Amino acid sequence: MSDALGLLAEFKSADAIRAAVGAADKAGYTRLEAFSPFPMPDIATRLGHRPLVVPVIALTAGLMGAAVQYYAQYWMNVIDYPINVGGRPLHAWPAFVPATLIVGIMWAAAASLIGMLALNRLPRLHHPLFDAKGFERASQDRFFLYIADSDPKFDPAATKQFLKRQKAVSVQEVSS
Repeated sequence: MSDALGLLAEFKSADAIRAAVGAADKAGYTRLEAFSPFPMPDIATRLGHRPLVVPVIALTAGLMGAAVQYYAQYWMNVIDYPINVGGRPLHAWPAFVPATLIVGIMWAAAASLIGMLALNRLPRLHHPLFDAKGFERASQDRFFLYIADSDPKFDPAATKQFLKRQKAVSVQEVSS
């Protein structure tokens, strides 16, 4: 198993992969990935995925964008080129609010997209899992559990037997 990257087990149902992920977690495996045709938040939580990162990125970028936009308007209208029109104050903050909100939202949206792509290591045009037999069904009707060879508990034969005991339809080696 010199060029192997891990083992991929195929399951027929959501309940079967839930049970397999639970058993793998209890057995001490830490480098797991699960693939399913629909979102399964309970499995994502069990695998340690934290959904809080992208919202924090969005909030930070949105606040920064709003601050930059507000300061730009303040600078232009109060300091750089003040024009008193109809006796209104130079720092008329209610007039600055719409553009500030729009720019803040745009910065948050852009940062969310860029952050999500970076955190998911995308775009990735190819991964060895894509070559696994039947893996295209992960987006249709099958469920897959991948255990990486970088897992401290990974032993090729023992891990394969463990996955077979979890009632996997098939277990295959993923090679680079």
